[in-house]
Amino acid sequence: MSGAPVRLGVVMLCHEELPIAARLARVWALGGAAVSVHVDAKAAPAEVGAMRASLADLPQVVFSPRHPCEWGSFSLVRATQDAAGLLLDRFGDVTHVMAVSGSCLPLRPVQELCAYLARHPTRDFIESVTAQDDGWTVGGLSEERFTLRFPFSFRRQRKLFDRYVALQRRLKFSRRIPQGLVPHLGSQWWCLTRRTLAAILSDPRRAEFDRYFRRVWIPDESYFQTLARRHSTNIESRSLTLAKFDNQGKPYIFYDDHLELLQQSRCFVARKIWRGAARLHASFPQPGPAGTLAAEPRPERVDRVIGQAVARRRLGRPGLYMQSRYPLKDRENGKTAAPYALFQGFTDLFPGFETWLAGRIGADVHGHIFARHGVEFAGRQPIGPGALPDSPALRDLDPRGFLANLIRSAPQMQVWQFSPRDRQEMNWFLATDPNARLFVITGAWAVPLLHSGMPFDDVRRVAAILQRTELAQIEVLNSVWRKAQVQIWDLADFCARPAAVLGAILHRLGDQPEPPADDLPPMRDVAGMGRFLQRLRNAGLRPQLMGHFPATDADPPAPSVLQERTAP
Repeated sequence: MSGAPVRLGVVMLCHEELPIAARLARVWALGGAAVSVHVDAKAAPAEVGAMRASLADLPQVVFSPRHPCEWGSFSLVRATQDAAGLLLDRFGDVTHVMAVSGSCLPLRPVQELCAYLARHPTRDFIESVTAQDDGWTVGGLSEERFTLRFPFSFRRQRKLFDRYVALQRRLKFSRRIPQGLVPHLGSQWWCLTRRTLAAILSDPRRAEFDRYFRRVWIPDESYFQTLARRHSTNIESRSLTLAKFDNQGKPYIFYDDHLELLQQSRCFVARKIWRGAARLHASFPQPGPAGTLAAEPRPERVDRVIGQAVARRRLGRPGLYMQSRYPLKDRENGKTAAPYALFQGFTDLFPGFETWLAGRIGADVHGHIFARHGVEFAGRQPIGPGALPDSPALRDLDPRGFLANLIRSAPQMQVWQFSPRDRQEMNWFLATDPNARLFVITGAWAVPLLHSGMPFDDVRRVAAILQRTELAQIEVLNSVWRKAQVQIWDLADFCARPAAVLGAILHRLGDQPEPPADDLPPMRDVAGMGRFLQRLRNAGLRPQLMGHFPATDADPPAPSVLQERTAP
């Protein structure tokens, strides 16, 4: 550690919450720092007077000339220049100057910061990256902030700001960057050595540089960052202030909940602290364990947690539709939250399929949840997982949200039945969802018609509607945009080997062994299907989804006592 004494100077920029800022200024001063305070000229005179009175007993706290400050304008740079100049003039023993705001909370004692700076007496801690580095700027202008003009306020005159930028781009206007300057960007919360800061403030070309930066957008993120490269010989391109931003470029605010996280970071200063975070203000600054006087900050965990929060805010949780993302189709983080399965045509062949399947896999096995007459939850309960009602009117207001909520709210996998008789609005959603597992027997809807006993003219009409509906669905399932896991059998293929197909399905869903032949659910008789399909052909309807049944097989059986629902 260097033996040279270190005296810290603090430039504090304040514009609101002046009682809190006064308390923080006292913390800095009692820790041994000299403090130069700039208060926004727009602050209420009574609050400014109260702040001055509360700090009058501290000779190491001075107030610089006040300027009206506005975000994104040169006024913030001018306020910093004046406060820093006053600090250097009044306190000749200051060796390092740190820029903070009235909402920056010292996490470690000033003595520890001075000990750390004593280890690096000639180093300037200022984040400074070239304008070409796109990794720094978030949601704003990068190189163009140095080559365009910005006479209009971004916040108060947003339309004029945007239109003037667009006009300059169309006219290919470009300002000349002063010779010898390479634009750099970075955090405005820096800690510079006295030598570097004095060189910036007394630069012979300062008037030229100030005139140029008055027309740069957000110059407090580029003025000192650029000029430090001109005068410093030892730049550490990072800030000693913990200041994090979200994906929209807005600063994160630390609350009382973040107490442990900030303790573990061992950072010197944190920004931005919520005005009501009483526990944080009472707990910090906090000295470290013995032997860690000049220990390095450890912001890695904070970076990781905030990085995860940024990703969660930007992407959301899988299958959970946030209001901010809801209208943006295909921008969701997963259409649904977990894998699920759909069985089409199985209940047409196996009347007890729903109960049979529920006893063999760990899942909620529902009936036809998109049936036109209502939602058939497992056990035909009126309220399903996630307190979803069986009302078809509520479901049809937002079927996509209904399905996503059903899957996200349930603790286990959701399985349901489907048919061309059900509502078809969700076909594309299902086909493009990687979580979907679709098992489809095409043409199975013909089995209930075979046993319906309806007049044949009605049977033909219903068959035409159901076939047309299923053909459109199969086209969707065979699309190149499909992401779901889809297995399709035609009716004839399935009927030839039902045990093998059901065994393969159980194995995929729950790693279950293939069921023995005597363990299959009772299957409806398909005798006479060939003659039935031939009658449809003779009536002018060409069956396309059932596979091959010999037209010479036995006649259809007598109508079953159990009449099936056949209307689309």
